[in-house]
Parts: sequence; C-alpha cells; structure tokens
Amino acid sequence: MRKTVYKWFWAWDFDKEEKWLNEMAAKGLTLCATHFTKYVFEETDPGAYQIRIELLEKHPTHPESEKYIRFIEETGAEQVSSWIDWVYFRKKTADGPFELFSDNTSRVRMLNRVIGLLTTLLVLCLASGGYNLFLYFLWGNTVSLVGLLPLAVSVLLGIGLWRILKKKKTLAKEQTLFE
Repeated sequence: MRKTVYKWFWAWDFDKEEKWLNEMAAKGLTLCATHFTKYVFEETDPGAYQIRIELLEKHPTHPESEKYIRFIEETGAEQVSSWIDWVYFRKKTADGPFELFSDNTSRVRMLNRVIGLLTTLLVLCLASGGYNLFLYFLWGNTVSLVGLLPLAVSVLLGIGLWRILKKKKTLAKEQTLFE
C-alpha cells in the first residue's frame, strides 16, 4: 500500500528532511517517490531502509551525475527519486551503515552547492523586489503584496544562507582540529 504526504522543507533544511524521511522509514513507510512537497511512501518492514539526500552539482541526467549515481548504486543503494538537482537514495539497513559523505571535506562541498543555490535565488529575489520598489519610487506605482513578496522571500533566503554558512564554519573548524 502507498501513502502520499505533503510536507514543506526549505532547501537549507535538507538535514531535517532527511531525518524526517528516516523517521518515516523507521515506522515502516519508506520513500519511493517525491516531487517538490509531495512524498510517496510504500509500506515496508519498520527500519528496513535508510534514506539519504544530496544536491548534485549538475542535473541527475547529466553524464557526470549519472556516473555518480551509478557509483552510489554499486554500494547497494538505489536512487528513489530526484527533483531538480536533489537526489534521494535509499539502502537496506541490513546492508550496513549508509553515508554519502565520508569526511567533512565532502560535506563542505555539499554545503557549497546549497550555498550556491541559495545565493542565486537570493540575488534573483532581491533584483525582482528591488525592481518593484524602483518602479514605485520612479512612477509612484502602487506596490502590491505580490511586488513585495520577493523581498520577503529574500529575508527567508538570507536566514537560510546564514544557517548553512554557520554549518560550514563548524565543519571547517572540526576539520582543522583533526589535521
């Protein structure tokens, strides 16, 4: 039997999303498909699978990404789904621990990809919101709620970017301690 759940996660909360997906798997509902806020689960034995999420450098259909996905699948994991450049893997718990990142350096690279995504979105939102304010001050056009929405989203993206930068700094500090 399948169950569909709609749930929202910000891009900077990928670790919370992964934790939630693993909690669902521990209850016997394992991810089998996802798209934006839609998660489709199938019933399995409780705790049978572990779920991992990664933001790839390139789209999952790009040859480099396909090569990486095949490499991960050679470890016994399977690609469950992808959305934009996010890819979702699952692996049977009985096959041992499942980690996509073997060290802090690879974790930092993943965080850098998230930082790049958030920075791009932040610039676009600031440009759009700034343009709306420019039109307002130039011609006195009424600034609608829709016109200010990109600025509000910019604030949220800035908060998310700050959180990821904080995580990155912590990982870099840990890496320095081990060297």
